[in-house]
Amino acid sequence: MKHDNSVKVTRERRDEMLSEIKNYFLKERDEEIGDLAAGLFLDFLQEKIAPEFYNQGVYDAHQYMEDAVGDLLSIQK
Repeated sequence: MKHDNSVKVTRERRDEMLSEIKNYFLKERDEEIGDLAAGLFLDFLQEKIAPEFYNQGVYDAHQYMEDAVGDLLSIQK
């Protein structure tokens, strides 16, 4: 099975994220950045950081399902 590591978002959601990044830099760093800088930062996060959070979510879901199946098997007669 081929795995695509990129996170897919709609154009509208990407625009919202770019706005959030620009607002963050302005509020927290008193730095005004443009669309290009925000886009490059978002691309970096999607490529290098987001997969770690995704993988943790997959692991957590797997652990939850494993625990749930264990509970289900405990009701056998």
